[in-house]
Amino acid sequence: MANITAAMVKALREKTGAGMMDCKKALVEAEGNEEKAVEILRKKGLAKAAKKASRNAAEGRVEVYISDDYKKGSIIEVNCETDFVAKTDEFIEFVQKTVKVVSENDINDIDALNKASFENSTFEEELKVKIAKIGENIVVRRMATIKVPENGVVNGYIHAGGKVGVLVAASCDSEKTANAIK
Repeated sequence: MANITAAMVKALREKTGAGMMDCKKALVEAEGNEEKAVEILRKKGLAKAAKKASRNAAEGRVEVYISDDYKKGSIIEVNCETDFVAKTDEFIEFVQKTVKVVSENDINDIDALNKASFENSTFEEELKVKIAKIGENIVVRRMATIKVPENGVVNGYIHAGGKVGVLVAASCDSEKTANAIK
């Protein structure tokens, strides 16, 4: 049996975001091997996520992502169970990364998003890990993307603390006018 130190538990916790006791148990089970412990935590996280899937996710956040050239914009609504979680930096960052993936990969439905590459694996797997880590059900409710032609421009904004978001597309008489609107 491997000697599990506090430093090993701390390192695994920082890497995975899992609880200290979960990290210690995973390291014991993996006989001190950090990579095996990560895999054990991932599998346990997937089981936790499945248990939370039936819980109501009525709070959440809307985010907008606009391409650098203002020719494409995407909007997404991701829901969680509580307003408290919806306001955390971790949740906000997750939603921002998700809408960027949606926009950059021209994703327009949940099935395509679930299969999309996201950080270290697929979105679906990362979502399950996030659900296990946060402890609440998280659901992508809806998304949309708008693209405009050469003389067009897309922009958007978020209002009411992330509860309402808007994408707007404008068709202009010239590219010069479109650039002035940006």
